[in-house]
Amino acid sequence: MNLALLVVDMQKAYLEKVDPVMVRRTVEHINYAAEIMRSAGCPIIHIQDIEEAPTLGMDELAIIDDIAVDERDLHVTKIYSNAFWETDLKSILTARQVDFVVVAGYAAEYCVLFTYNGAYERGFKAAMLQGGIVSSKNDVITAAYRDRHLISYPVIEAMISG
Repeated sequence: MNLALLVVDMQKAYLEKVDPVMVRRTVEHINYAAEIMRSAGCPIIHIQDIEEAPTLGMDELAIIDDIAVDERDLHVTKIYSNAFWETDLKSILTARQVDFVVVAGYAAEYCVLFTYNGAYERGFKAAMLQGGIVSSKNDVITAAYRDRHLISYPVIEAMISG
């Protein structure tokens, strides 16, 4: 099974209104999973919503400094909640023979969920990273996890090590 990590919208402008403790915990899970996956040669894809670029500017839409971005990581920009919609994300994954995506990031109830669903609609297996999604609303993370596939970093380690 070929895995990829999709890190959705972990951007300055969006996360400044989220509880910093929650963001810090989420970042720890994302960075740890990303390092495990990078070490096995799995693609890490940072997805940035640029819909607000005319208003906010690209500095505000940059990925937060706490997210570990490696020079080998890939980047996809989007203007819709579903990172697959009108982007080259599917072709990037297909070219790398990815068949399972791990989705993490912000906002649990919008872009993370829509990207998760978009992966399934395009024939990929998908799971949300346990502890790796965040929202400005406290009650939606549990709801986003409900009735959806979750994956923890120990399971990712086991999948990669075979």
